[in-house]
Amino acid sequence: MFISSDIRYVGVNDHAIDLFEGQYAVPHGMAYNSYVLLDERTAVMDTVDARFGEQWLAQVRETLAGRAPDYLIVQHMEPDHSANIQRFMDAFPGATLVSSMKAFAMMRGFFGTDFADRRRVIADGDTLCLGRHTLTFVAAPMVHWPEVMVTYDAADRVLFSADGFGKFGALDVQEDWADEARRYYIGIVGKYGAQVQALLKKAAALDIATICPLHGPVLTGDLSRYVKLYQTWSSYEVEEEGIVVACASVYGHTREAAQQLAEKLRALGCPKVVFHDLNRCDMASAVADAFRFGKLVLAATTYNADVFPCMRTFLEHLAARGFRNRTVALMENGSWAPQAAATMKKLLEGCAGLQWAEPVVQLRSALSPESRQQLDALAEALCRDWRALQSDTANKHDLTALFRLGYGLYVVTCRDGSRDNGLIVNTVTQVTNTPNRIAVTINKQNYSHDVIRKTGIMNVCCLSTDAPFALFKRFGFQSGRSVDKFAGETVARSDNGLAFLSRHCNALLSLKVEQYLDLDTHGMFICTVTEARVLSDLPTMTYTDYQEHVKPKPETQGRKGFVCKVCGYVYEGDTLPADFVCPLCKHGAADFEPLK
Repeated sequence: MFISSDIRYVGVNDHAIDLFEGQYAVPHGMAYNSYVLLDERTAVMDTVDARFGEQWLAQVRETLAGRAPDYLIVQHMEPDHSANIQRFMDAFPGATLVSSMKAFAMMRGFFGTDFADRRRVIADGDTLCLGRHTLTFVAAPMVHWPEVMVTYDAADRVLFSADGFGKFGALDVQEDWADEARRYYIGIVGKYGAQVQALLKKAAALDIATICPLHGPVLTGDLSRYVKLYQTWSSYEVEEEGIVVACASVYGHTREAAQQLAEKLRALGCPKVVFHDLNRCDMASAVADAFRFGKLVLAATTYNADVFPCMRTFLEHLAARGFRNRTVALMENGSWAPQAAATMKKLLEGCAGLQWAEPVVQLRSALSPESRQQLDALAEALCRDWRALQSDTANKHDLTALFRLGYGLYVVTCRDGSRDNGLIVNTVTQVTNTPNRIAVTINKQNYSHDVIRKTGIMNVCCLSTDAPFALFKRFGFQSGRSVDKFAGETVARSDNGLAFLSRHCNALLSLKVEQYLDLDTHGMFICTVTEARVLSDLPTMTYTDYQEHVKPKPETQGRKGFVCKVCGYVYEGDTLPADFVCPLCKHGAADFEPLK
């Protein structure tokens, strides 16, 4: 296989394997990828599993066509990639082994030698010139072993990504990339989201046209889909709206109740319901789905004053991989002393950002009229936000939405005739209640100010405490005059035709402008409420929440200057110009403070 005119694929497919790493079912096999770079000097990128050593060496020799390899580059020491290092070095005595110092230390454990007389130690930022191709090595510790390096070839714009962007499955099997890549990532790399984020940040500075992982297909074309999924997975964000119902049952009564709940969720409009019988399903798939969707129902039987073992295993897998930022509901069964709910909650007590849905459904052996009512109430609670998003099921006159106003943060949306727009504001106030009047104050420099003056309508989305910094960057750090802030987003619309946020928003208010007050630098719009929806029970995000828990802390050590209180941008210098405007969030000098 030709990756480019100089880069060839020499990996192998394994259809004999049933369990990868002794635990992950791989019905479609595995690929162990290796590559050869042909230039003035030649380099081989990684080896393959021990069982395929001779086949791999034969492919390397055929690709080299009589030339001797100059280098064997080892990015990762896991045996499915490193098992044939000794065999390669014996077969090609003139080759130099290139790897990190931590990798050479591991080689002593695997092979009894660190090849001290035939090695080249590399570190982050080091380069290796082969001729036309110069390779740059990028440290990727704990993605997912400590010695990992990835390699960038600027000549052909290729990133050799080690286990990053890999997936289960042999290359001669056609299947969607995302499902098996997700299961691979969550199962194997999922604990190390922060380290993956650090690597993605480094990779963002590179011009990459092709990704060559150590498992799975070579990725070409539009790489944004793969990068976006890795951003989502490594930041523990919700990938897709829906609910996972995970069930552990002994005699079937808990399973019956869980299945009834799943049917109720579908009937109430849940976008997707995925059911996993933990007694029988592929555990890795259940774990991956728990990270994929935003809500999780745990239904389990009490067992030995604890919880049924397969549910305990499932929850331990979630906790070990950094499960967080999800809504979790509990259903327990116990004939005389139910303990499952308390145990399940305790197993997840170290997981950050979990919201616990109410009520907890309790079965005493089997479903009863009381537990059926609890099922109905739980289904309603879990689907409330989705029902509020749909025009035909939303309560559009729920004026308790007004109670969500305060000194919070909001996204105000409008439309200029051809494109949706939005901005962050922190000045939305209810000024009267008979009739209901809302005041919204917007800086005249904002594009939305001009649009709303012209159209006379807007939506106010009350941001909830789960809103990530990326949302503030999208709506607050760029101008709608030049950027489509809703590009790539699924748009929900209210009756006035304007977009509103379908996530990270606890209430929607559609407003019609009745009066405009000119406040010099700002304009105040006095509005009536034409529609009001409550979308979730999460608290409204305040400006203090944003400052303390959302906005990244600036790197100020050893720096002298001023920091923007809104976005964290640092201006370095002894004096901040009075007319300075932050290049990120466009706030003026008044919103800067000296570095401490």
